Amino acid sequence: MATRRCLPARRPALFLRIGLLQRYGTVNGAANSPLEQIMSPSLFSRFSLRDLTLSNRIVVSPMCQYSAVDGCATDWHTIHWGQLLQSGAGMFTIEATAVSAIGRITLGCLGLYDDACERAIANRLAIARANAPSMPVALQLAHSGRKGSSRVPWEGGQLIPAGHGGWVPIAPSPIAQLDHEPPPKSIDTEMLSQINREFVDAAVRADRVGINALEIHMAHGYLLHEFLSPLSNRRNDDYGGPFENRIRFPLELFTAVRKHWPEWKPLGARISATDWIDGGWTIDDAIAFVQRLKRLGCDWVDVSSGGISPAQKIPLGPGYQVPLARAIRTATSMPTMSVGLITDPGQADAIIKSHEADLVALARAMLWNPRWPWHAAAALGAQIHAPKQYWRSAPRDAPNVIADAKVGQR
Repeated sequence: MATRRCLPARRPALFLRIGLLQRYGTVNGAANSPLEQIMSPSLFSRFSLRDLTLSNRIVVSPMCQYSAVDGCATDWHTIHWGQLLQSGAGMFTIEATAVSAIGRITLGCLGLYDDACERAIANRLAIARANAPSMPVALQLAHSGRKGSSRVPWEGGQLIPAGHGGWVPIAPSPIAQLDHEPPPKSIDTEMLSQINREFVDAAVRADRVGINALEIHMAHGYLLHEFLSPLSNRRNDDYGGPFENRIRFPLELFTAVRKHWPEWKPLGARISATDWIDGGWTIDDAIAFVQRLKRLGCDWVDVSSGGISPAQKIPLGPGYQVPLARAIRTATSMPTMSVGLITDPGQADAIIKSHEADLVALARAMLWNPRWPWHAAAALGAQIHAPKQYWRSAPRDAPNVIADAKVGQR
């Protein structure tokens, strides 16, 4: 196994963040070199992933809506997708989409595991996309693992027992998410092959419905993160124990999806760059893992953190995960997407200009303000494209923010 740089065995979350800043530069700090400063991109510069070109660096992050029926998209998704496809972002990402019925987090989670799910996404996405044909659409493929069979958040989000309408979740090891819960079912090698096929089948369906890019969810304590973290993976076979064993199944699965996903379409991964717990997954683990993903044809990594345990200690604050994205980008040269409490246009622009990340992803900020990119363009002196029905909406202090707008009346 290649030698990896290790952080001290015990380091509180705040000091971990300070260490990252010292090693990889300050958040929103200067670019890496005079040449990079001259060539610094902006939030509204283009960015390419394989044959896909994004008009700007803003990505709508995948956000669960808990509004599907039997895994199928509903009227809510048509409205939700439609408004975000009019947002002016560079790419819109459909929420975590389960590859099997038991891969859902809740009974209301979206799926892409049968013909009905595929038809629902195809039909509703076509309606939502009708007046936003130029914005690329990505989709996040996911499996909930031991976090499955949960109630929707507005009903408390707790485990639904198998005898009360839920199911027995599965996981790498029979370790419950919460101490008071029954353990999940441990995955055997036959089930590993089945899950691998489910991700591949879902990727093939995603291609058929016209998805432009795929992201595999390996973060936030869901199934693939459960394999990566030593806190949740206590297996004693080839898929547990040492680092190389724990990353084996996620890498095998990524390889299989890359093989069946069109070569010209980008494929990325969302990871938790640290568990924020002593003895858990670390930033150095994440860097070593991303280096291997890159060799397998990964096109970007969406850098998040945490989710494996309620014992995590996260130093929340504006852009708190940006140092993690910068660390991975610096060490691997992998295109990175930063996410988490990025809310201000100047903040987002500085992240791109200082090469801390290549893309910024917004979640709750986009739910609160689906026109966030419009307002960011106005604040930064950039332009967005908008439907002609909205050409009259430009504010007086940013009259040219909508590109190619023409308005006349007699």
